[in-house]
Amino acid sequence: MSGPNATSVSAPARRSTSPASQGRSEAALLPRRADDEGGGPRSGGGGAGVDIVTFGCRLNAYESEVVRARAAEDGLSNAVVFNTCAVTGEAVRQARQAIRRARRERPGAKLIVTGCAAQIDPAAFAAMPEVDLVLGNAEKTAPGAYALTAEPARVRVNDIMSVRETAGHLIDGLKDRARAYVEVQNGCDHRCTFCIIPYGRGNSRSAAAGEVVAQVKRLAAQGYREVVLSGVDITSWGADLPGEPTLGQLVARILKLVPELPRLRLSSIDAAEIDPDLLRCLAEEPRLMPYLHLSLQAGDDMILKRMKRRHSRADALKLVGEVRAARPDAAFGADLIAGFPTETEAMFDNTLGLVEAAGLSFLHVFPFSPRPGTPAARMPQLARAVVKARAARLRAAGEAALARHLGRQVGRTVLGLVERPGLARAEDFTEVAFEGAARAGEIAPLVVTGHDGRRALARLPALEAAE
Repeated sequence: MSGPNATSVSAPARRSTSPASQGRSEAALLPRRADDEGGGPRSGGGGAGVDIVTFGCRLNAYESEVVRARAAEDGLSNAVVFNTCAVTGEAVRQARQAIRRARRERPGAKLIVTGCAAQIDPAAFAAMPEVDLVLGNAEKTAPGAYALTAEPARVRVNDIMSVRETAGHLIDGLKDRARAYVEVQNGCDHRCTFCIIPYGRGNSRSAAAGEVVAQVKRLAAQGYREVVLSGVDITSWGADLPGEPTLGQLVARILKLVPELPRLRLSSIDAAEIDPDLLRCLAEEPRLMPYLHLSLQAGDDMILKRMKRRHSRADALKLVGEVRAARPDAAFGADLIAGFPTETEAMFDNTLGLVEAAGLSFLHVFPFSPRPGTPAARMPQLARAVVKARAARLRAAGEAALARHLGRQVGRTVLGLVERPGLARAEDFTEVAFEGAARAGEIAPLVVTGHDGRRALARLPALEAAE
């Protein structure tokens, strides 16, 4: 699970945070609070008089760039497009709230709703008097989707399970970002009992390796120093392609054919899937960043079984050990759910203990939120007070783990990709606040002098030498 916020280009950005698909999304690549229950909005502009409001994961943010381009091509004006998230009920509630607010603030604008929540329950949004058009996930990036006729069909949502292709809309990176994202995969073939996302994204589809390599090469030529491979379940990449290539083979191919790219990063991966080629790349390729965000969800075998996850606690610890043996400087993040149905105190203690046992550094903690239509919603639920209390304990463990990780950075010189003036991201995903002048997109050496419990504090070596 993972995810960030929403963006509207012409409106002032309201920052809030949200989970991405509850198991394996690139949203893990954005910093966010660990206590979020669901998908607050980020704002970003999309042409004259068009706002794009994005909820949820990084994949949604990526696709909002495509929506922006399609809206401009189709001549859309005076409109707000809501790219929704369905991972929690809170995410859907926030989307509906934002739609009503937009109608009050822009009474004459066309309000268009798309994304996972619209795909899963189009009737609910079509029933809102504020909404002019509902588009499915496949339809939102299609040419002509926003060329509104005098009387367009008010709901255009087809069966997402019938979609067999992905990445027909590869774009040249997210605007105004230090790094670029390439969607290599979409959808998910697994059916975790808590997760509604497959019904919003469809089954797993992989982008062809040649298309991915060509896209990464274009991004490197544009000056991006870091590219992130993203998707809903990227470790399943290749299973639907001829010869069933693996993610590790794709990574090796990119690194070989795009030698000018300094940094390649992976988004959230499933703890059940890491192939030998990927492990070899981690061991041998310094340009593959030493950070893995794992979709763990729990540390108790019975709860993992009831979640219908494909790994055990021992599997997770084995994976972490293998990666550390191959790449000693690797750091790990994880998604964890607190208060899953039937979770006893002893089961929760197993999840709590996994934080230290696996040496995790970055946690995304989510209080369990039942999604209608999922098996977990029909299981015996815990009291909300218990769920919230356990989430708070997990967050505290995460804060302590992060502090330990940051303490180990003091005295080191790290290479940070500058995200904006004064803020960078180290190779192992550590957030670094620094003094000194460095441009966004630049990779700068930074001497870590301390931390504030949330991020490392550093200075450019030039400042160190001047004193």
